[in-house]
Amino acid sequence: MHWLRTALIDLAAPLAWLPASVTAAVMFLLAALVALALYRTARRLLRRLVADRYPGLLSAVARLHGWVRLALLTLAFALVLPLAPLDPLMRAWLARLLLIATITLIGWAAIVALRIAADLYLRRFQLETADNLLARKHVTQVRVLQRTADILVIIVTLGAALMTFEPVRQYGISLFASAGVAGLVAGLAARPVLSNLFAGVQLAMTQPIRLGDSVVVENEFGTIEEITATYVVVRLWDLRRMIVPLTYFIEKPFQNWTRDNSALIGAVLFYLDYRAPIAAMRAKLKEILAASDKWDGAVAALQVTDTKETTIEVRALMSARNSAQSFDLRCEVREKMIEFLQREHPEALPHQRHEAAGAAAMPLPRGR
Repeated sequence: MHWLRTALIDLAAPLAWLPASVTAAVMFLLAALVALALYRTARRLLRRLVADRYPGLLSAVARLHGWVRLALLTLAFALVLPLAPLDPLMRAWLARLLLIATITLIGWAAIVALRIAADLYLRRFQLETADNLLARKHVTQVRVLQRTADILVIIVTLGAALMTFEPVRQYGISLFASAGVAGLVAGLAARPVLSNLFAGVQLAMTQPIRLGDSVVVENEFGTIEEITATYVVVRLWDLRRMIVPLTYFIEKPFQNWTRDNSALIGAVLFYLDYRAPIAAMRAKLKEILAASDKWDGAVAALQVTDTKETTIEVRALMSARNSAQSFDLRCEVREKMIEFLQREHPEALPHQRHEAAGAAAMPLPRGR
């Protein structure tokens, strides 16, 4: 970059008759224009070289578009600052701003690099497949750890930027060195944030829930839609969203219907008359399931599970590939079985019986 500094000096030489502040502003403007011109030239050249051979690299460069441009501007300003005719106080403040900008750019670059690495790793896993247990496991783990890493990078970047100011640096040193009330208050205030942060790491490692899992939370059935750094979004069956803190899934019990695999066994209960044809219903259930594309072919059973005073309880079991297909399959079996009984075995439906007690009724008293 020595040639850039020389070029800026040569360009600013004719402006020596202007006030110092105007000359400095012109030098910074020229540096910005040169940096942006270099950026555009390098970007066009890179597109021509790697557009066909390395599309992944071109995508990464596109995501770093804003960062590279700001980095070049910061570098150009840093090269011009020692040459600009500024007073020492202004020069010191601009140097501090450039230092803060450099720290921010480093943190930004770390976050973008983490996201690019996560996306490249997750390309091999597809959530749209039927058996997506392994994909959901890796996607959940990577996304939760990525958000946790983003928070840590932001905290470290913010801390490093604040430590460039002398008063803040001294306050931070005294705060970390003391164990007084201020430290206790800060610890209590940060407890919810830290608890959710640690809960996110624990969820990523142990994975009691994953993206796409079917769960029952607070007696509501839904699907894990999003896992952030502080809360989980559960999409309920009626498209409502339940927002649950991360710590909930560590501290409280809940139902996970797809913990080990996506397949589920559904049950349909019928309350019928004692004259219900169980064998015919069992054959009809197999016929209905064989004709349905929602049945995975694993489980098909029909049994009498309870007897009451006037009805019997018949349970039909069937398996499906996931919770959505299980719900639709149960509805389909329920509708077609009721239609079958109404059409061919109406006597199997529940009836109310009224029996006359005492065929020989007591004689009425004779009148006097």
